[in-house]
Amino acid sequence: MFAEPFYARLLSAADEVFTGYGVPFVVMTATPATSTIAAPPLVTGSFDGVLLAGARERHPLAVTLAASGIAVRSAGRPPDGIDLPFVDMDNRDGARQAAEHLLLTNRRAITVIAGPPTLPGARDRLDGFLRTLNAAGINEVPVAYGDFTHASGAHAMQWLLQRSPHLDAVFAASDPMAAGAMQALRRAGRRIPDDVAVIGFDDAPLARHTSPTLTTVRQPVEEMAVLTARMLLMSITSEEDVQHGNPILPTELVVREST
Repeated sequence: MFAEPFYARLLSAADEVFTGYGVPFVVMTATPATSTIAAPPLVTGSFDGVLLAGARERHPLAVTLAASGIAVRSAGRPPDGIDLPFVDMDNRDGARQAAEHLLLTNRRAITVIAGPPTLPGARDRLDGFLRTLNAAGINEVPVAYGDFTHASGAHAMQWLLQRSPHLDAVFAASDPMAAGAMQALRRAGRRIPDDVAVIGFDDAPLARHTSPTLTTVRQPVEEMAVLTARMLLMSITSEEDVQHGNPILPTELVVREST
């Protein structure tokens, strides 16, 4: 988790907010199997609040937190069926922008490397991308799945090349997966963007250092982390139930050399 650029940026920005207020920020990881160990100190008064990130499906810890009464704010939309306040980014619209850009550059044999289907944000990106292509009359879109890592992007791209050898574009749901896809394309003798256009999602620093540089969807990770942390602090310090809705932050397509 901590090796992923997204979480490194998220935690660093949130920590800066908490440090500025003199509030200790303890980072814990909990798989579904270890949730029974992580939950008790969180809900029995050892902590004043919880910033939740990366919860998948009906993660036991997320379910426990939702029912606990402790102040919680999720960075990213929580799993379906779990009622927690959150701050998210517009994953669907970012994916829409990526799809429209590929269509405007006359790409038609388009493929996708999606993120884990258990993550709401990954599902939103896939949904926004496919809906846009479907509206343009493209209904057969091969989809491979990865876990947001470079290696999974390379593996997924190899599968897509076998499945759709004449593909001319790929949208990857994270920049590391896009970089892995670019590596696999080069090994297969495909030129980027002449033969295959590549778009990522993050605008992580690596997007400016790939060759060619990576067209990607910029997500406001630091802004989301700061807003989530501040809203959590408001919930902790207010005597009333402070929600302030669930803000959705805009995303933006950044066009570089890979398309």
